[in-house]
Amino acid sequence: MGSTSARMLTLLGLLQSRPDWSGAELAERLDVTDRTVRNDVARLRELGYPVHAVRGPGGRYRLGAGARLPPLLLDDTEAVAVAVGLRTVTGTAGFEESGQSALTKLEQVMPDRLRRRLAAIRDASTAGPENTGSNVEDPRVDSATLAAVADAVRDHQSLRCLYADEPAEIEPYHLVSWQRRWFLVGRDVATGAWTPYRVDWLRLRTPGGRRFVPAPFPGDLTTFVVQEVARTGWAVHARITVEAPAEEVLARINPAVGTVEPLPDGRSVLVTGGDSVEVVAVWIGMLGLDFHAAEPPELVEHLRVLSVRYARAVDG
Repeated sequence: MGSTSARMLTLLGLLQSRPDWSGAELAERLDVTDRTVRNDVARLRELGYPVHAVRGPGGRYRLGAGARLPPLLLDDTEAVAVAVGLRTVTGTAGFEESGQSALTKLEQVMPDRLRRRLAAIRDASTAGPENTGSNVEDPRVDSATLAAVADAVRDHQSLRCLYADEPAEIEPYHLVSWQRRWFLVGRDVATGAWTPYRVDWLRLRTPGGRRFVPAPFPGDLTTFVVQEVARTGWAVHARITVEAPAEEVLARINPAVGTVEPLPDGRSVLVTGGDSVEVVAVWIGMLGLDFHAAEPPELVEHLRVLSVRYARAVDG
């Protein structure tokens, strides 16, 4: 294979691509001898890259964690995929600047053919508005808060915080991204109750809480978040009496919209919510079923306004 420097970059790329390699596998991929592989590994170590090895027959090589960040070696499709992903994240509230900065750095080190390909994708496509599901702006998530929560999940350390301006201590279990929001599934230390906490409503306090032994989560995380957010995680919450049995309502709704409770008289109650009364009104209107709304008052008033507006639309 070509020059020593090109071969070493290829070797480094191979070591990054999977957990470990045998010397024979590396020699075959590089089309060199086992001795050359050993020499190249030694050169990488001299440059500060921690390549770990087990000596003897069948020995293997692994790239360990070190104090320096090795060059990020990506093939053409990987590089374009990362760049497109970064371009997408620049539209996520809270990550605009860091996403654009990372994208700029990546484009600077791309070979010309990949920059031209990425430019072609950019020029030939247009992104729609990021927030199309609500008339409320997407919440901004502080990347430092998100990282601190992830660290606490990893380290099994409780979080002392203000949640929606109320003091709380949470045993963090798992992060779930849904509906352009981040939710932390965790247990309230005071009550032991599992709750999906909106990360943008968290204000972490220092020092953090105590270490804990995580309890197993009783169920499916995503289902839990979807169902509980419909009841407790929205800015607007509503209980709608629907003139239809629960089975019919369940067949018509997306699980993200809410939960359905059967009533003894054959009707049902839809427990739902949204970012605004406008969003809730749209969702319940899409049921295609008669319903009655008694709360919250803001939703009732908005439905009255809509009824007049729609009546004018057909009367004129």
